[in-house]
Amino acid sequence: MVSAGEASGDLYAARLVEELRRRLPEARFFGCAGPRMRAAGVEAVVESESLAVVGLVEVLEHLPRIYWEFRKLVRAMEERRPRLAILTDSPDFHFRVAAQAKKRGIPVAYLVAPQVWAWRKGRVKTMKKIIDELLCIFPFEPAFFHGRGMPQATYIGHPLAWMAGPKMTREEFFARFGLDPSKPLLTVLPGSRVGEVARHMPAVVEAVELIRREIDVNVVWAAPAGFMARIGSRYDGMFPGSTFRERISRASIQTIEGETWDAIAHATLALAASGTVAMEAALMGTPMVTFYKVSPVSWKLGRWLVDVPYFTMVNLVAGRRIVPELMQNEGDGPGLASVALRLLKDQAAQTAMRTELATIQTKLRGEGDPIVRAAELLAGRFFQESNPRS
Repeated sequence: MVSAGEASGDLYAARLVEELRRRLPEARFFGCAGPRMRAAGVEAVVESESLAVVGLVEVLEHLPRIYWEFRKLVRAMEERRPRLAILTDSPDFHFRVAAQAKKRGIPVAYLVAPQVWAWRKGRVKTMKKIIDELLCIFPFEPAFFHGRGMPQATYIGHPLAWMAGPKMTREEFFARFGLDPSKPLLTVLPGSRVGEVARHMPAVVEAVELIRREIDVNVVWAAPAGFMARIGSRYDGMFPGSTFRERISRASIQTIEGETWDAIAHATLALAASGTVAMEAALMGTPMVTFYKVSPVSWKLGRWLVDVPYFTMVNLVAGRRIVPELMQNEGDGPGLASVALRLLKDQAAQTAMRTELATIQTKLRGEGDPIVRAAELLAGRFFQESNPRS
């Protein structure tokens, strides 16, 4: 059984399934699957898009639906009795799935260690009981877990350090989407979840319009494939007097779906929601301004619970602030525009940031492809008799 609750987890888990198939050609896979996992042949008992909710308060209204999906997954696990459960991200959901697996004698591997080193450190006690193999993607994580009596934590490297990159040259990308090569490219990345876009897009649109008053730039919104069709008209109340699509068009923001890595790699600057897209930008050496917003109640609770010096993972891995972080109200339109304009006007600052970002890639590459390492470890430990080569 393989389960992922977010777009990045779907990407990593799909690749892991492909690598496991090479080692275990007779294996069958089912679980909570996103589009990439489904394309890799994972039977979707639950579709992971139904779990993509962020925020301590925001999740409350979705709890009945999430619980229903949880029960479906547990029933499938009960009926099929898989040899291994591989869980990726979404710890609040997957810790409960792991506990149910352990009750049934099913070993649990967790791909991408939950960030308990940042908040809710007490969850390590639970993790020791329900996780048999913890695969860490940040180099400082194993020491944290080992020091708390969890020796089954292994650093594999960050998958994106081996995966993220453009498919097109800059010239090809600009020509394909009709961009002016004489102008800088500003790529906006408000997030991949519907709720993230709803919270971030008003400020992003305002920032773009303020930036354009001083600098003539190409602006693209790198959206997930099929995003606009998926949201339909649900955002049409976001901007008074116009539909969502009309407002984006009036701001001259070109929507490009399914080409996120190219849109990031060829950008002069990215406005990136703190999360996976910010890490993707870092690994491709793209200067950025990061931001994030949740509900006021979630923000107050989070500030009380989170124990880290920085909010953006890029800065946490670096151990210092190398990219700007504009969290909550700081990330309004004028705030984003002010910081972005400083970087767009300062070539030396852009070059310095690219140099700093290069150190992130070095730290996160690990020793060989992380997904290959994960597949070898899991096949060898949990399927040894089925895989003599291990």
